[in-house]
Amino acid sequence: MNSEIIITPEEVDRAYEKFKKDAGSGGYNLNPDIEFTKGLINGLLVNEKRYGYQSCPCRLAAGKKVEDLDIVCPCDYRDQDVVERGACYCALYVSQKVLDGTQELHSIPERRPHRAMRMKASTASVNPIISSLPLPVWRCKVCGYLCARDGPPEICPICKAKKDRFERFI
Repeated sequence: MNSEIIITPEEVDRAYEKFKKDAGSGGYNLNPDIEFTKGLINGLLVNEKRYGYQSCPCRLAAGKKVEDLDIVCPCDYRDQDVVERGACYCALYVSQKVLDGTQELHSIPERRPHRAMRMKASTASVNPIISSLPLPVWRCKVCGYLCARDGPPEICPICKAKKDRFERFI
């Protein structure tokens, strides 16, 4: 049996337009190399069909969303990579300087900590004084947006990341 996942060009085109619109409305830029960008989007769509979520096509996913939340696109490392290097790890998102031609792209070092370090960080304890606040504070792991409420928002108002990309901050 062939288990190859096929994504149609029409699916890629629709997703490309959505990514382009979402990136622009969030103050981000997609890589101007449309063929390259559509290749990345194809990889995101394949991963979505494979795992149920759009993990970065340039990283090895565990296939368990709870372990891969940091690499669900847009990944937790996007903003810092774009600011410091001009592009995110897979180069789907680029800086304005790259678009303007005033910054060249080079390889982006991997920021993602080793799995054991990610698991250790996720079990770190919260300061008991901070945890006594009347409402929990939620942080978007993609863009850093903070909000105080009973639970995280369904969608981040800044970067449009979904609810599962929030962590309890305080």
